[in-house]
Amino acid sequence: MVFDEWVEKARVLGASDLHLEANTPMFVRIRGELQTASTAIAADRLVQASQDLLGAEGWQLFKERGSADVALSIRGVRCRASFFQTVRGVAIAIRLLAPSTQDIRACNLHPDFRKLTEASTGLVIISGPTGSGKSTTLAALIEEINGSRARHIVTLESPLEYLFANRQSFIRQREIPTHAPSFEQGIVDALRENPDVLVISEMRTPEVMRLTLNAAETGHLVLATMHSANCAEALSRLCMSFPADLQASVRAQLADCLVGMSCQRLDFLSAHRLRVPRCEILLPSSGARGTIRAGNFSQIPNVLQSGGDEGMWTFDRYQRWMDQVTDWARPSAAITTYSTRTAARPAASRAPSGVPAAGAAPASGAKSVPRKAVPVDDVIEIAGEDMDLAQLAELAKKVVERKP
Repeated sequence: MVFDEWVEKARVLGASDLHLEANTPMFVRIRGELQTASTAIAADRLVQASQDLLGAEGWQLFKERGSADVALSIRGVRCRASFFQTVRGVAIAIRLLAPSTQDIRACNLHPDFRKLTEASTGLVIISGPTGSGKSTTLAALIEEINGSRARHIVTLESPLEYLFANRQSFIRQREIPTHAPSFEQGIVDALRENPDVLVISEMRTPEVMRLTLNAAETGHLVLATMHSANCAEALSRLCMSFPADLQASVRAQLADCLVGMSCQRLDFLSAHRLRVPRCEILLPSSGARGTIRAGNFSQIPNVLQSGGDEGMWTFDRYQRWMDQVTDWARPSAAITTYSTRTAARPAASRAPSGVPAAGAAPASGAKSVPRKAVPVDDVIEIAGEDMDLAQLAELAKKVVERKP
């Protein structure tokens, strides 16, 4: 299908994002820079691809609301797609995610991030600007807990991006609004589901922030993300979201329950041809708690600067560590036996996993062949870079034998 071809082209080019719009060339973001990757895409072609993907009900909801968010897997590439209307017609912004979740080491994060997963209660905030890899870092923290401790983890996501397999932990993933009408309701429900760890993909509204702080104070480890340029801005934004008469109590609550906070940016290392996160990490030292309680967020950079011995990191200190690293982890090569698509559709239009999109039609001139739904992570990992044809054939044979 044409949508598969667009995503596959972006993957081959090494793009992190793909942008499509009616009567406009396809744009891809490679190492942070936008580039054109095709001639103009006809409006009717983009509309047809969107209808095939969203299905009849999803397309109707999209036309009514003017936007839709879905998560899907195409040829082994996990994607997050945002559909919206512009003056030219239909447009799509697609984020290409890692094909599977990875731990802290595989995501090229400093080992000190493990400190953020060791607490049994409290709040961990992962912040940064849009497109800085917050969701990947959050997934890495979840996978770190999943691989080392027996915990009941409940995630609330919109849309659901990474799919986790239970290892030592028991993970329940809920998508908003598919499995709960809102983050607010999802958090209230989660507190009755006996979780050890609660994951909130983004704190957007004051009510979500209030419920998140309450959950962190009631015996749960809460992991959440929010948008900000640095830790000081994230703390200020969180507290300033509340009415003035409540801000003092919110600052005290935050100071008491904070386990740690990270803010990150993505840097391109030309020597390694790799994008890796550069972070600052704030930990709840006595100085940090006092600064938060007093609301002196402009002093947070000084707290970070003087907290090196306590495990805190400024962007500059983290940069010096990055300059010394030579063994960066690289995405493992992978091949898939056949294309898969598992789409999470908006609201009532969403179908159970494995049900093909309504209205989907085969490409012109091609035979209609039923496509079986397979797990998103049904890939063959290739350990080394070199592999001869005999080895590839053997791997393909193993996957064929695994088919139901």
